[in-house]
Amino acid sequence: MGRGKIEIKRIENTTNRQVTFCKRRNGLLKKAYELSVLCEAEVALIVFSNRGRLYEYSNNSVKTTIDRYKKACADTTNSGPVSEANSQYYQQEASKLHKQIGIIQDANRNLMGEALSNLTLKELKQLENRVEKGISRIRSKKNELLFAEIDYMQKREIDLQNENIYIRAKISENERTQQQHMNMLQQQQGHHGEYAVMPPFDSRNFLQVNLLDPNHNYSRQEKIALQLG
Repeated sequence: MGRGKIEIKRIENTTNRQVTFCKRRNGLLKKAYELSVLCEAEVALIVFSNRGRLYEYSNNSVKTTIDRYKKACADTTNSGPVSEANSQYYQQEASKLHKQIGIIQDANRNLMGEALSNLTLKELKQLENRVEKGISRIRSKKNELLFAEIDYMQKREIDLQNENIYIRAKISENERTQQQHMNMLQQQQGHHGEYAVMPPFDSRNFLQVNLLDPNHNYSRQEKIALQLG
């Protein structure tokens, strides 16, 4: 994340103000040096601290640059030629850019097989080599993408096969569990059925006690026989 914007106002803390001055002064001197080297510009930089200390940079001479500045400001007649020179410079740059655009457009049309009537045999041969090299690079990139896609699809197929095997195993396991559960239920129902089924009632298997006369006099032997029976 970039640093947030700070409010441009006087720093009240003396230490922070001195640290900020040193950092930004060094950055300003560095930028002045880079501008003079990269663009061959005549740069003069003068900085006075709040304590009156002087810091300066110039790729030529501070005095010479100041004199040139005074002369440029005083000579108002130079404004016309300077403006005209700037206008001519920009016109030349625009013309160069326009030519470059035309060249690029013609090259693109040639690559598309158009506007070939003005090309020589040598230029056509060079164009053919460029097209063949371009096609070779395009085919190489296309094959690279195709192989990558094939490799991805093969890995995807293996993953799907493994997933299918896992699902089939889970289904088989569930079916075995359900079958075992059904067998257990059938066995439990079979055991309960043995106790639930009772033989039909037969009056001949029971003694009708209420028909016996408790006052009937039996002999001792009859009573013993009756009890044993």
